[in-house]
Amino acid sequence: MTELAERLTALDARIADAARAVGRDPGELTRIVVTKFHPAALVAELDLLGVRDVGESRQQELSAKRAELAETPLGGVRWHFIGQLQTKKARAVRAASDCVHSVDRDRIADALHAAAPDGDPLDVFLQVNLTDDPGRGGVAPDDVEVLAAHTAARCPSLRVRGVMAVAPLAEAPASAFERLASAAAAVRRVVPDATWISAGMSGDFTEAIAAGATHLRIGTAITGPRPDRG
Repeated sequence: MTELAERLTALDARIADAARAVGRDPGELTRIVVTKFHPAALVAELDLLGVRDVGESRQQELSAKRAELAETPLGGVRWHFIGQLQTKKARAVRAASDCVHSVDRDRIADALHAAAPDGDPLDVFLQVNLTDDPGRGGVAPDDVEVLAAHTAARCPSLRVRGVMAVAPLAEAPASAFERLASAAAAVRRVVPDATWISAGMSGDFTEAIAAGATHLRIGTAITGPRPDRG
């Protein structure tokens, strides 16, 4: 077994234990392997290990990896864009993504829809800012319901699946994820089937699972340290 396979197996066991500890079925969780800064070859290796969901946070890297692997027979990998999104990059992100986790304002939703208004529906999460810093990515929790209503009504090529957030460094993850769960409930008042919650990374996925996360974004715990970018 390779080191990558060992890390993947060990992490999945930890996820399963955390789910069972709070009475949840591990099978209802989606583990997204974040491959930021790693070569496209790693995605191909993960695919051979049965990984079906990978995440990238930079549009250029996402587009380049998909292009590099275009002729490689993969087993059905879904590509998740999990980074901050600018409207000028919406077209490229939509072309390279199966799911976008960072819709945080009307203009982003509108730009993603305009990029392919008649295309296959794109799954999206509404990113929520769990800090007091308005400069951080994400919509304020009090405004997420309005964003959900706009996206659902004005952007029919987008499917609002739920909410996403990153836990603040200065706060216990459990309390932050409780606020995210409240934001998720607000979105479901507008889009009843928006039941997904993207939360939890290598250091806080246990707390995220306890708070109801359905999608976990795991990087270094599986891939190992990111390559030196020089």
